[in-house]
Amino acid sequence: MRTTLLTIFCALALAAAMQGQQVPQLAPPAPGFSFPQRQTLTYSVDWRVFPAGTAVIRFEASGDRERITASADTIGAINLLFHVSDHFQANFDHAKGCTYEFDKQTVEGRRQINSMLRIDYGQFKSVLDEKNLVTGQTKHVESPVPGCMTDLLTGVFYSASQPMTVGHSFVIPVVDAMHNVPVTMKVEGREEIKTPLGTFKTVRVQPTADAGVVKNRGNIWIWYTDDERHLPVQMRARLFWGTITFRLVGNENK
Repeated sequence: MRTTLLTIFCALALAAAMQGQQVPQLAPPAPGFSFPQRQTLTYSVDWRVFPAGTAVIRFEASGDRERITASADTIGAINLLFHVSDHFQANFDHAKGCTYEFDKQTVEGRRQINSMLRIDYGQFKSVLDEKNLVTGQTKHVESPVPGCMTDLLTGVFYSASQPMTVGHSFVIPVVDAMHNVPVTMKVEGREEIKTPLGTFKTVRVQPTADAGVVKNRGNIWIWYTDDERHLPVQMRARLFWGTITFRLVGNENK
């Protein structure tokens, strides 16, 4: 079982597999939108009805770049059954939204992988270096990119920069390892969501992939606050092995 925030977008990346689809370039954030800065978001993670872990996301800005770091760790009985301790770092241009670096250090049961993804927009390519810490095997892959793209982690928050009108959709190009995946964000409706931080008026968004096979893998939803921030207060992935739900339990500026 994976209890990371990336479950939300990884399921889409694996499902789409491109199959010759054209991938658009990333549109700039809406005018006046600001990504969170010096902010820490903490989510509780439940698997089915059981407390499963905690995910912590931090934002730091430096010049025209912004860095997101995220960690996810299992807790309690779930930790004894399947230990997860994952860490992610993404570096992107907060004016354009383009991702430049996306690193992952994953410990999931016996699986331990470190990967570094760099995007060279001057040469229109992504470069992946990966190492299996258990077997010692390494991988180096270079793949073409069409232009400005977001990554699996930043994509959740980049989406908040786009207008969210119920009944409408927008497409974001997501890069991860060897895949460039067009993800459609469908704004389904408004809903009131309760978390330990309070009750929020939200817009419910469902990410889908145009390959049409996501419905056979599961369903994913993100609830963003229905205001100019579009802060994700709840996320849910309903997959074949169970449902994972993220609920915002902490929001600190520091």
